[in-house]
Amino acid sequence: MFTGIIQALGTIDAIAPLPAGRRYTIGLGALRGRAFNLGDSIAVNGACLTVVELADGRFAADLSNETLAVTTLGGLAVGSPVNLEPALTLADPLGGHLVTGHVDGIGSVEAMDQEGGTVLARFRVPDALARYFARKGSICVDGVSLTVNAVAGATVGVTLVPHTLAHTIMHTYAAGTPVNIEVDLVARYVERLLASDR
Repeated sequence: MFTGIIQALGTIDAIAPLPAGRRYTIGLGALRGRAFNLGDSIAVNGACLTVVELADGRFAADLSNETLAVTTLGGLAVGSPVNLEPALTLADPLGGHLVTGHVDGIGSVEAMDQEGGTVLARFRVPDALARYFARKGSICVDGVSLTVNAVAGATVGVTLVPHTLAHTIMHTYAAGTPVNIEVDLVARYVERLLASDR
């Protein structure tokens, strides 16, 4: 589990082919020097990956063809910046919302409109996911926990404060940028409960 509070910006340092996917070597950025172990989970742009190698401030993770196909990670290249968050521990504050690291779909940036020091961002989510979002609810975009300001069809609006822009890859966004979307865990369970009552 994760909180959607990004702790470091990393970089894709190397990509190697595997028989059924790719191995990514990722620089840990500000997490360099933190104690990680083989088998630990680290969310990369909101997708939970397993550490299979550790060396020189970097970790490697094996991505299956399925992961490459259903997330934006398949479109990354060497040098691409990525959001990083280690797995939540029971001692950590829950500063965002509960995030699983299981990407539900790929959306895209519709607009990034400046308003004072903030940015009003609009994301187009897959039509099948639109029902999960509500005003003042939560959305996870590329691993970042955000509060929903508005919903219009399959478009979700949020406000990005300067800290979020400076400490995540969101400062690189432009119209059309693909993004990983994870719906609020609570919404998923509410839907399941309502379906079982029918």
